[in-house]
Amino acid sequence: MKRFCTAFLVGFIICSAPPAPVWAAGGATSGNNELMQRAEQLLSKYKDSEALLLFEQVISQTPDNLQALCKASVLHSRIGDRYADETRKLEHFSKAKEYAMRAYELNPGDAESNYAMAMALAMKAMMAGPRERLEGINQVKSFADAALVSNGEHAGAWHVLGRWYFKMANLNFAEKAASKVFFGGVCGEASNEKAAEAIAKAVAYAPNNIRYYYDLACVYKEMKNAAACISTLQRALTLTLETNEELELSRRCSIMLQEQQRM
Repeated sequence: MKRFCTAFLVGFIICSAPPAPVWAAGGATSGNNELMQRAEQLLSKYKDSEALLLFEQVISQTPDNLQALCKASVLHSRIGDRYADETRKLEHFSKAKEYAMRAYELNPGDAESNYAMAMALAMKAMMAGPRERLEGINQVKSFADAALVSNGEHAGAWHVLGRWYFKMANLNFAEKAASKVFFGGVCGEASNEKAAEAIAKAVAYAPNNIRYYYDLACVYKEMKNAAACISTLQRALTLTLETNEELELSRRCSIMLQEQQRM
């Protein structure tokens, strides 16, 4: 189960043709505004793939649309993480990084562009070899930190930072050796305690996200803090769920809770 939790932490088609852009002051278009509104509505209904297509349609018409680039990047990271097939994963993660880099170049101080970079790097690192994986993971923290400087209540950035702390605090022997050779050693500030603190803040700022509760419970389990683990899982199981992914996380929370209560 420890290996599973660690891996977990580290882990619609619009048929009409796009409308012709009508350029307005500042590079925005009324058509793109409508597309953005429709995309946000789809996101609120958990229709990630349909929303992604609309955000990418906006990008095709206005390549410097920061919001669309950030949203598309995060969605590619999220959708890619659901695939078991590595080819499909890599396709989405590569696109996530491309959009994140474009957004970051537009505004390197923006919370969302830094969050998109942190998430894209973390996801793509999991598909790389030991050196490339560690290199990607090492880069994650600077972007997560920058996102939180811009917006200290960014739940997603706190979650990514917490996963970074957890991963760096629990490197396996080969990863520790590679980190020492290529990067001068493991980051001394990484610990399970800091991972728990960061993910707990993600929970505080987004109290309806069951993934944050599950990841926090995994950290508490690694810390052998049964009381905190049980409390976190019990809170997770009170949430109203909408998607199959959330239901699966709820099932895993229930299993972990039973295990913790038997100890």
